[in-house]
Amino acid sequence: MDQTSNPLLRLEAFGQSVWLDYIRRDLIVSGGLMRLIKEDGVRGVTSNPSIFEKAIAESPAYERDIRAMAMTGQSAMSVYEGLTQQDVRFAADELRPLYDRLNGSDGYVSLEVNPHLAYDTEGTLAEARRLWAALDRPNAMIKVPATDQGLPAIRSLIAEGINVNITLIFGVKRWRQVAEAYLDGLEARVGSGKSIRRVASVASFFVSRIDAALEKKLGPQTEARGRVAIAACKVAYAEQTALFSGHRFLTLASRGARPQRLLWASTGTKDAQESDVKYVEGLIGLDTVNTVPLATLQAYRDHGNPQSRLSGGLPEARLILESLPGHGVDLEQVARALEDEGVKKFRQPFDALLASLEKAPSGLPERR
Repeated sequence: MDQTSNPLLRLEAFGQSVWLDYIRRDLIVSGGLMRLIKEDGVRGVTSNPSIFEKAIAESPAYERDIRAMAMTGQSAMSVYEGLTQQDVRFAADELRPLYDRLNGSDGYVSLEVNPHLAYDTEGTLAEARRLWAALDRPNAMIKVPATDQGLPAIRSLIAEGINVNITLIFGVKRWRQVAEAYLDGLEARVGSGKSIRRVASVASFFVSRIDAALEKKLGPQTEARGRVAIAACKVAYAEQTALFSGHRFLTLASRGARPQRLLWASTGTKDAQESDVKYVEGLIGLDTVNTVPLATLQAYRDHGNPQSRLSGGLPEARLILESLPGHGVDLEQVARALEDEGVKKFRQPFDALLASLEKAPSGLPERR
């Protein structure tokens, strides 16, 4: 499939980067990731505890390393960190030529802090610093949840020059706080006399979970049903465009700052009656990232229809959000609940994998 016929490659013309929301050792060592980079224009990789738990439990590619670490008496946590950090380094090295060619505007791989630190500012800071040093890759990003306790950690990490992927954003209000934390961090770094030219950040706005959470609250005949997530993204994108073209950011840009890009996460369609590329087609816009599960990437390659859609329909999007209280929906309350639920959803596979590594004979998890 050439560039003119592959919809994934055509997304670049609209200013959107495709990242892969999936990582697995055998995908990397087999050359599969490099093929996705070269043939489908993949420009980054994101990971989370759910992805790693599934990868390590299902793939035999980790067995040799697990046995070797178990024989030296390493703890389950040490084994987990050794496996996940190695995968991120491998993926970062695959993307490094792209990162270098684009002068750091793309080519990143994300690794998340321990999800049990989501409500611990100091713990998050210490963990993020440690992971950043251990990865030792300029095109790594440390994922930090956008909780109340995560916001000050984000400011400090950006001020220290650590690339941050802020995860678990479910609402426009929280996105504003995340963007402010990024700008605060850049300003603090400038104030300390340090360069901000290579500091990068994305704000991961989770999409499909919003519509899934509202499915029962909004009846099948309600006009807003299934449209709230993309409407919220359109509003956030409009505000992001204004914020990062304003005086505050332009002052930082004159010193080499990069805008914090909105990253659309959780873009696999959960409603089987909806298009399997719904959350790609509706969110195409300049200076954005869409991190897609492997199945969604394959679906978009097959039948995607790229057009710039994100900046259009803003008045309608605002009306959809404004209609929600009339249906008994407090979107801010929904976002808070999804944030807490998201933390739990990352803790559960994290704990399950550690338990498997701890209990299984010779340190090997039970193969699925």
